[in-house]
Amino acid sequence: MTELPSSMDWVKHAPQSSKIERLEAYFSAHGFDPHRHDTYAIGRTLSGVQSFKYRGANRNSLPGETLVLHPDEEHDGHAGSSSGFRYRMLYITPALVQEILNGKPLPFLQGGISQDPRLAAATDAILSAMDHHLDPLEEDDSLFGLVSVLQTVCKCPVPKMLHDYGAARRAREFMDDCVEQSITLDDLAACANRDRWSLSKDFRAYFGTSPHRYLTMRRLDRVKTFILGGMNLTDAAVAAGFFDQSHMSKHFKKAYGISPSRWSRSLRGLSF
Repeated sequence: MTELPSSMDWVKHAPQSSKIERLEAYFSAHGFDPHRHDTYAIGRTLSGVQSFKYRGANRNSLPGETLVLHPDEEHDGHAGSSSGFRYRMLYITPALVQEILNGKPLPFLQGGISQDPRLAAATDAILSAMDHHLDPLEEDDSLFGLVSVLQTVCKCPVPKMLHDYGAARRAREFMDDCVEQSITLDDLAACANRDRWSLSKDFRAYFGTSPHRYLTMRRLDRVKTFILGGMNLTDAAVAAGFFDQSHMSKHFKKAYGISPSRWSRSLRGLSF
């Protein structure tokens, strides 16, 4: 991937929300390298063909279809036709989904693409007003509707083994409070009152990723906040808990498919 895609490409971020991230983007050819979010990525293709590799297969999303990419599943993005592709996407953390599901299995959509009109309507309820802040009550209602519909569409199975949601939640809260600190699995097991390997399984079951990956992503959240506040990449990396800028940049690229400098330019409305 070239670091600077076509000058025709653009990304527009919706006004910030404390719960979700929303964006609209257009790419004329190559969009982003293979990467993994620790969030759900749910969106709609608006024009063109959005092509991507997901769970070992090539997928093509057409206008009107809904994408639901599961947390921690690798994917890329590129145009499937000469006209490029435009899409809207929202990112929801498994922690927020669990607040609604209260310990039920995370919904998983086979193939990552749906033509179900119920899911389309629930997604549009959040993505229709990209230029405006969402009213807090409207946002909560829309999120409840989206997660409920997603659970119905995905027909979530009953788990074969029981996991400890309380232990997983305590471990997550501990990491949220100590993002910049060095944390071991033994630390998490002690705070969760659970043996370390059972806790690892609990965490993956309820939050869709490993404890280490979760902590890394929270540190990247801090990096983005620091960059937005004007901090340089080196200082942002160290302040967020990474060893150095190189360490942070490697994880940033794996998480978002672009470098932190390119991400920063997109937020400022500058050319990629």
